[in-house]
Amino acid sequence: MTLATIVTYLIYQFVLIPMGLGFLQTISYILVIAALVQMVEIILKKVSPSMYQALGIFLPLITTNCAVLGVAILVIQKDMNLLESVIFAVANSIGFTLALVIFAGIREHMELMGVPKGMRGIPIALVVAGLLSLAFMGFAGLV
Repeated sequence: MTLATIVTYLIYQFVLIPMGLGFLQTISYILVIAALVQMVEIILKKVSPSMYQALGIFLPLITTNCAVLGVAILVIQKDMNLLESVIFAVANSIGFTLALVIFAGIREHMELMGVPKGMRGIPIALVVAGLLSLAFMGFAGLV
């Protein structure tokens, strides 16, 4: 997320704006994110084959993660400079990781609990996701 934000920020400031192509922001961001994911995949395959195997099919799914694209777009909308952009991206990465870890822990705990038959699987996951989003809304405006 941080790497994608840095690269997209630089492309927007030094390529799209000077050429008057700001309207191509979203499409260029998607292409940049897809290219970065492919580069990370290639590097990961060379450096740590065991981690590459563990991630498996999930690594290319980062390309379609809206959080990565959302952070890159918000940086431009909020008119941040490069340093603010990096801090914003790192903070969002930490928050997103925290939310995923909490959700994974809750889902694992739900496997051990007696959830009613009609609520097992996706229904209870959606209820938990809604409650988790309400809990995280409490952090809005803290900083």
